[in-house]
Amino acid sequence: MSGYVLRRFLMLGPVLLFVSFLSFSIIHITPGDPAEILLTGPGGGADPKAVEEFRVQMGFDRPFHEQYLNWLFRALHGDLGYSYMSDRPVSEMVYRAFWPTLKLAFVSMIFSLLISIPAGVLAALNHDTWIDGLSRFISLLGVSIPNFWQGFLFLMCFSLTFKLLPVGGYGNNGDFEHILLPAVTLGTSSAAVTMRMMRNSMLEVLGEDYLNAARARGLSEGKVLGKHAFKNALLPVVTLAGLNFGYLLNGSVVVETVFAWPGLGSLVVNSIYNRDFPLIQGSLLFVALLFVSVNFLVDLSYSYLDPRIRYDASV
Repeated sequence: MSGYVLRRFLMLGPVLLFVSFLSFSIIHITPGDPAEILLTGPGGGADPKAVEEFRVQMGFDRPFHEQYLNWLFRALHGDLGYSYMSDRPVSEMVYRAFWPTLKLAFVSMIFSLLISIPAGVLAALNHDTWIDGLSRFISLLGVSIPNFWQGFLFLMCFSLTFKLLPVGGYGNNGDFEHILLPAVTLGTSSAAVTMRMMRNSMLEVLGEDYLNAARARGLSEGKVLGKHAFKNALLPVVTLAGLNFGYLLNGSVVVETVFAWPGLGSLVVNSIYNRDFPLIQGSLLFVALLFVSVNFLVDLSYSYLDPRIRYDASV
């Protein structure tokens, strides 16, 4: 097991290195000179002398590989540079935006699990009935509806028409009224996928012979379903929930924009609008780090959730 953990951990390095290279390459892929783009005013035109001074100051006059290595060296020491627009450290801005996104992802995940797990179990226990058909229809609907459309629909219904909830914003440190709509919007697709997984996993477990053996030993149907069937059916769902949490941390760009939630998603969108390249690079690198870290922890959880799983040297 220790060898597997070490190999999986070492695999994170090349992934993050590749992501860092792509995120840094943005300023070179983008058409035009970044210095001219940033120093061009609303009326057009930029002072050539100021542009050249800015290029030298930011190191744009150096070869690409030298710029990348210098940026990577600073990033490894926690220095992601300074924002062009606010002149604040990028690491500080990313850190401050991370906590609202983490809170939104956590509440979305709670909502997703509270809805999907009971619904999936109920659908499996009523296989091929109208309850099962309704759950599958709702699951398909939840996966199919785009987040941005659902968010606007919630705003029109609960905020503008009935005026039950605020239109958007962070409120008092992300209070319940402000986080409810974005959390439900973000957690809907996750709940739909998890419900389908819970249903299929529960159906598979209900057909196992060890459940009949448990009944033959005199266990009640409640204990058979709760202690044996549900526990084993939950294993793939827990793994999926961990992966979904990574997606919730990284996939909230649209939802945060719709509800004006000041998280990583809004930070990335605003940095793109302002062509704030250091902020774009730092945000993308941090988001990639979050995602691979969550996937790494979920991957390691397999052996602890299911003792039957063993890792050998060939894995």
